[in-house]
This record gives sequence, structure tokens and C-alpha cells, in this order.
Amino acid sequence: MADPRFAGKVGLVAGGASGIGRAIARGLHANGAQVVAGDLDADGLAALAAELGEGFAWTRSDVTREADAEALVALAATRFGGLDLAFNVAGASRPGYIVDLAEADWDFTVDLCLKGVFLGMKHQARQMMRGGAAGRSGAAIVNIASLNAHVPMHGGSAYVAAKAGVEMLSRNGALEFAPFGIRVNAVLPGLVQTPLTRRHFDNPDAHAAFLERIPLGRAAQPEEIAGPALFLASPDAAYVSGASLLVDGAWAVSGYPDMRPFRGPVAWNAR
Repeated sequence: MADPRFAGKVGLVAGGASGIGRAIARGLHANGAQVVAGDLDADGLAALAAELGEGFAWTRSDVTREADAEALVALAATRFGGLDLAFNVAGASRPGYIVDLAEADWDFTVDLCLKGVFLGMKHQARQMMRGGAAGRSGAAIVNIASLNAHVPMHGGSAYVAAKAGVEMLSRNGALEFAPFGIRVNAVLPGLVQTPLTRRHFDNPDAHAAFLERIPLGRAAQPEEIAGPALFLASPDAAYVSGASLLVDGAWAVSGYPDMRPFRGPVAWNAR
């Protein structure tokens, strides 16, 4: 049975075509919100639109482009009359050891995972302030960071730095937006079974290495991350802002597995 806790709300999901973003969009819609989603994957968004029907709008959007971030927010305002809730989910990485990592791969990862959240927050908060969402009934932004905001991993310097940045950016947003009644929080997932993490599940040895370090003994499904994210946007979290919620099966207490066997040796040679 659907919970109408988001009835009358307008929600936005940046990175809504698959995985966690798709689960958040479904949860918002099922609980009464009108939803706008953006993603580079237009086919995935079109399929989601066919599934959800009325009360859902989408556009192809690149979170690293400010014009696209602004246009996605504008779509929410023009189609549904405003913006109350925003979720910044898009992310991916190009791994490499620090001494091997190409500048372009660093830029790709940091721009997508960190700059994209900054651009989203900037225009989402502007619309919330402009549209009076805070004055009506409060507004909320939820950013998807990662367990890796706290836990390093071999070959993941760009990703861990970007996700740590997302966590602190969320706190800064909570500080700056509080006078406008806008709450900002971060969710830090552990291993989640999504299209972007398929390589970890397709490699039995890598999968086993992950599960050995996760006390609950399994990966999360996207819906298990969407639920906490929706909680942080809901009235039940009305006094929660600037928080970082680990949703990782207790993984952070045991540490990251050694990924060197799956990344290969360092390529650069000092000799």
C-alpha cells in the first residue's frame, strides 16, 4: 500500500534512469509525488516514463553541464509548478592508481561525482527559494555519496576524493540553506547491485572479496538505498540536516577489501 507522504510534492532525480536513481523515482511516484528525472540514458528514462505514466516527466541531461542542471530544474517548475525535493544520484568512476591515473580520468570522475552535485544543488536550491517551497512546507535535498567518502580503496583516488567532497558539500549546503528552510543530507551506500557495479558481480573472486568484508554478508538492492534517501526527504526527518547516513550493511566497520588482485599491478615504473 502506497504511503501518501509525498502527496502534493514535486521531486527531482538527477541520474534517474537506472539503479538507485530509478528506485528513488519509483518511490517518490508511488508515494504521491510528481517526479522529474534527468539522465544521459534517454532510453532508460523513456522506459521509466512508460512504467509510471502521469505525474512523471523526463529529459536527457548531463549533470556536468550547468545549462542541463538548470534546464532539469526548469522542467520541474514549468511542468509541475515548482520543486520541493531533489536527489543527486548520478555517479561513476574511471579507476587507476594515483601514479597511473590519467588527468582526463580524474576529471571525468570528479566532474561527474562532485561537480555534478554542486551544479544540481545550486539550481535546485535557487528554485526552492524562488518558488517558496521552504515557506510552504519545507524542502529537502539528498545527495548520494558513498561509503568511500570514509574508506579508501586501491585504484579509487578520484572516486573517494569526489565522494568525500559530496559529503562535505552536503554539510555546507545544510549550513547555507537552513535560513530558507531547506534541509540537505547525504546517503553513503556500500556495495549496491546496479548496472554500474555489474563488474563486481560478474567476477566471482571480486564478489567474494567484497562479501567477506560486509558483515551482513550481501550487497544491497537499489530499493534498500532509496528507502533511506526518501526518509531523509520526508517529514519524518524534519529536524535532520547536515547528516551523513551510512547504508552499507556495517561494511564501514570492517574496511575495504584489497582490490589490487583485480586492478593489476602499478604500471608506472620509477626505474
